[in-house]
Amino acid sequence: MATSGPPERPTCVAVLGGSFDPVHHGHVALARLFAQLLQPDALRILPAGRPWQKRSLQAGDDDRVAMLELAFAEVTPKATIDRQEIVRSQNGAPTYSVDTLRSLRAELGDKASIVFLMGADQLQRLDTWRDWRELFGLANLGVATRPGYDLAQEALPPQVAQELSARLATPDAVRASAHGKVCLAQTLAVDVSATRIRAALQAGTDATRDANLRTALGADMNAPAMAQVLDYIQQHNLYKN
Repeated sequence: MATSGPPERPTCVAVLGGSFDPVHHGHVALARLFAQLLQPDALRILPAGRPWQKRSLQAGDDDRVAMLELAFAEVTPKATIDRQEIVRSQNGAPTYSVDTLRSLRAELGDKASIVFLMGADQLQRLDTWRDWRELFGLANLGVATRPGYDLAQEALPPQVAQELSARLATPDAVRASAHGKVCLAQTLAVDVSATRIRAALQAGTDATRDANLRTALGADMNAPAMAQVLDYIQQHNLYKN
């Protein structure tokens, strides 16, 4: 009598969105962390078109995409730069994560495990996002710490903490679920921000500015891809004003 093997695992797609203005080592470290934890089949990077909670982007869409291609060139699984939010924003409307996840769910089907990655700073503001509760019906969340931001429930907005309390799961459980689970990772100790990078570009002499920028980007953190991003920024005179 033939015996059936273990059930086939659903396809797992890790999704990392953001302004990436510019991309930095913290973004890549977040993706690598969850690639290790979840072993996803694919990684989607989604540069924002017009993020509604942020001021105007300083770098153009093509420059941000080019920097992302450099930054994620050596990440496994191979990253796909998905421009759908940029395309949607071409009519001048802001872009929302919930709309992106609706689109991805329609594309990938009901069974695929979609894991939307974010830092603890974003989780602390989750209740300000458009239709934020609907996110759990569309995807899982993968949330990582960053210095200065607490993942403890008492540090979260009460409504967010309540939603998370019943959804916390191991990486394996998140990997096996289409949506509705949350994996918290306490092991990402990278303190890099795009705001600090832009400030470094506008401060001091050229030599001081370059040194500050290397540190802010993470180019000194055994991250050769960030050195390539730094070269791109300098060659294209980005963020000078």
